Amino acid sequence: MARTKIILLGPPGAGKGTQAKMLAEHLSVPHVSTGDMLRQAIANKTELGLEAESYMNQGQLVPDSTVNGIVEQRLAQEDAKRGFILDGFPRTVEQAETLQGMGLGIQDVVLISLNGEIIVQRMSGRRACGTCGATYHIEHRPTQKEGVCDSCGGETSQRADDAEATVRERLRVYHDKTAPLVRFYSEAGLLREVHGDSTPETVLTNIKKELGAA
Repeated sequence: MARTKIILLGPPGAGKGTQAKMLAEHLSVPHVSTGDMLRQAIANKTELGLEAESYMNQGQLVPDSTVNGIVEQRLAQEDAKRGFILDGFPRTVEQAETLQGMGLGIQDVVLISLNGEIIVQRMSGRRACGTCGATYHIEHRPTQKEGVCDSCGGETSQRADDAEATVRERLRVYHDKTAPLVRFYSEAGLLREVHGDSTPETVLTNIKKELGAA
């Protein structure tokens, strides 16, 4: 039987969100994305959202104290009892230790690796619709009309945290703060690695093989 309590690790832009959504659908468990939850809080202008926004726009990590509480509340919900795909958490060893203390029984940690310059190209070219949230890329998936969403006609723009300078800062922070998680989970015997430089479908196939979930 496929294991269903899974963490996806990797640098920003490696495709964790895309893979998490597809894998969650395949395993019939929720996709728990801290990035999505934080962006929703920002859009709703909640106290948490306003606090998180200043960090995210500078490419910095949101403080552990803020993120830990969000994740613990989400994973306590009924739909996450039989499993979940965690995307964007943990990002530090301290967060990993907090997660370990929740006693959830993480079964696998999948690292999606990708070259830094490819990541910069991917992320700095992304555009998102401010109305429906649809995402595009100026080279690989452009809108039919520049700046206009194909789905709803809303305006598309570059997110502040996708600007090239911010992306490079996010990569620096990743290597400084998040990369030590690779060693943490490797020593725990949970780490599996796949390369993210193929099509999303090929990457998903490789992840499922690693998890025995094909």
